[in-house]
Amino acid sequence: MRTAQAGALSRQVFSLSLIMALLKKKKKREVEIPTSSMADIAFLLLIFFLVTTTIDVDTGIGMTLPPKPTPDEVPPPVADRNLLALLVNENGDILLEGEPTNLNSIRSTVTRHVTNNGADPNYSDNPDKAVVSLKFTRRTPYNSYIDVLDEVWMAYRELWDNEARSMGFASYAAYTDQLAGAENEIREKYKAQISIAEPDPGQPEG
Repeated sequence: MRTAQAGALSRQVFSLSLIMALLKKKKKREVEIPTSSMADIAFLLLIFFLVTTTIDVDTGIGMTLPPKPTPDEVPPPVADRNLLALLVNENGDILLEGEPTNLNSIRSTVTRHVTNNGADPNYSDNPDKAVVSLKFTRRTPYNSYIDVLDEVWMAYRELWDNEARSMGFASYAAYTDQLAGAENEIREKYKAQISIAEPDPGQPEG
């Protein structure tokens, strides 16, 4: 009987020792984060953002310029009434024929000048002779330059749009879509004759 009790006690002690050993082993085990592939992941993310990121590029203002005149070429004369002069100074102030005006009135004034047909002596004889002259200083704010130029172009675009509708088209864009290389009668009737004068040579750089 004593032998059986001793055997049972020995098994209990062995089981307890085994449990303690396992617990100690678990306590010593440290959690590790694998970092071997972190460089690969960072490289893949870098390529992903390089491919998907869009970079805004300022392409400037697209304009079709006339050919450079020869030194002996004389500019054609323009009657005062056919020339609508707009000046934007270094403060962004807009002057129409030397008088202060605001941005919102430019479009209607250009339209009146182009379509005057000799009715008002202060505006053009007819659309073929109507010229809009823009002049800026070297210190004119860029935004003011863009705003004024946009209003002048919008005046012509509205004229073209209205003319296309009078011809039975939904818009000027619809009219141009069906031209297929034919002459643009609307642009011939209302030519966008816009002159952008260079700043005076004596003006300092901005």
